[in-house]
Amino acid sequence: MKKLFKALDDPIRRQILEMLKEKDLTAGEIADAFHISKPSISYHLDLLKQADLVFANKKGQYVNYTLNTSVLDEVISWLMDLHQTPKPTTKKQSS
Repeated sequence: MKKLFKALDDPIRRQILEMLKEKDLTAGEIADAFHISKPSISYHLDLLKQADLVFANKKGQYVNYTLNTSVLDEVISWLMDLHQTPKPTTKKQSS
């Protein structure tokens, strides 16, 4: 989960996820949307892959990126379960 939260911590990576929500994109298409170097985009994409937030499929000379929502579904489910866990009641100590 540490990799997931690290990946989500950066605004560029969150923007990449938003772009992939609309459609699958190549690394070049993603890079064209930003004013940073292609190696920097590759770094961000690698962190997203390590966190299992995206799938990378090589087709010829291109790499296509697809959003993987199953990881987010698992985290949301875990957070909802955590939020709904009954809180233990504390006993008041008598004086």
